[in-house]
Amino acid sequence: MTETITLPSPAKLNLFLHIVGRRADGYHELETLFQFLNYGDDITLRVTPEQPEVRLENPITGVPDEDNLIIKAARALAHKAAGELPGVSISINKRLPMGGGLGGGSSNAATTLLGLNHVWKLQMGLDELAEIGLTLGADVPVFVHGHAAFGEGVGERLTPAFPPEDWFLVLKPTCNINTGKIFSEQGLTRNTPKMTIAPAFEGDASRYRNDCEDVVKKLYPEVKQSMDWLKQFGPARLTGTGACIFGRFPTESAARIIWESKPSGITGFVAKGVNISPLHQKLTELE
Repeated sequence: MTETITLPSPAKLNLFLHIVGRRADGYHELETLFQFLNYGDDITLRVTPEQPEVRLENPITGVPDEDNLIIKAARALAHKAAGELPGVSISINKRLPMGGGLGGGSSNAATTLLGLNHVWKLQMGLDELAEIGLTLGADVPVFVHGHAAFGEGVGERLTPAFPPEDWFLVLKPTCNINTGKIFSEQGLTRNTPKMTIAPAFEGDASRYRNDCEDVVKKLYPEVKQSMDWLKQFGPARLTGTGACIFGRFPTESAARIIWESKPSGITGFVAKGVNISPLHQKLTELE
């Protein structure tokens, strides 16, 4: 019987993002707190023994297959496995906006790696899969490991963390942000003091921030407008390099009340923060 599985590819938030230095290779040293959301894309993998290649059934407009992280992940895993493997047809139900700072592409890559590891019965461990993931993007390992984490380095050195699993209103202003452009800006703060130990993430949240926020708001007025609106109802913060911003709420109903009053022309969603990735929850059910 042909095996078909559908797996979640969840969003992440950077609950804070501090830039603590710059490396010799030009990459930035970061400290960040990753948490997943119970909202994201869905990826369906269908084993096709009659067709040996990996195929993407619904390519993303404007993204050639060879640049799509789903295909890159599949090819990298197949290369590592180095054996005869059945073909797989992959389709994606895309909900996460591109250029939003929610980790959509990285999450898609991680779901592909873990999903193919399952259907190909490769039995690779998470560390090995995360190592492959790191070659695809700095955010892929946290999605592979599937636990909220304090991230260091370029975000790949992970310490499990347990932030409160609150509700979030996430807004996507009408712009797409180029991460490289933000990290190359002269006005970007790059000298936030390093934390000596992973913080407990309790108490005064004002100690934490997103160091990209001021630059993004200056370059993208749409982000500033959305953030100014959301700040009427409590603290609002950029995730990653944006463009999405989020506000934290104690209950789903509190978040949805604000969502109902949002300005026209802004898209977004309400979701719960979760410390165990929905992808890992689903894979556990399949075992």
